[in-house]
Amino acid sequence: QVQLVESGGGLVQAGGSLRLSCAASGNIFSINVMGWYRQAPGKQRELVADITSGSSTNYADSAKGRFTISRDNAKNTVYLQMNSLKPEDTAVYSCNADVLTIARVIVDSWGQGTQVTVSS
Repeated sequence: QVQLVESGGGLVQAGGSLRLSCAASGNIFSINVMGWYRQAPGKQRELVADITSGSSTNYADSAKGRFTISRDNAKNTVYLQMNSLKPEDTAVYSCNADVLTIARVIVDSWGQGTQVTVSS
């Protein structure tokens, strides 16, 4: 059993910043890729950014230059620093992790999501 718990969402004005955190816990042997996805009302879920255990990163075009993903492997935690936020960044942000459990089973794990609202 693996749990992902997100925090850090909220309401912010355009141009502001937020930092999201996602901590993984449970029967974890290792985590390969951790990432952040978002889903706005009426739209499909999309990748925002992801990061490997070796800290290689990948960003959506909409996030490049404004968002920074990082992780603390010792804490099984991934972060998303979001700067220069725009109203179009408003969405539910969810954390994802490719977890190898202690039983050597690969589990695609998701958090419950955290709301980010950017006002104009």
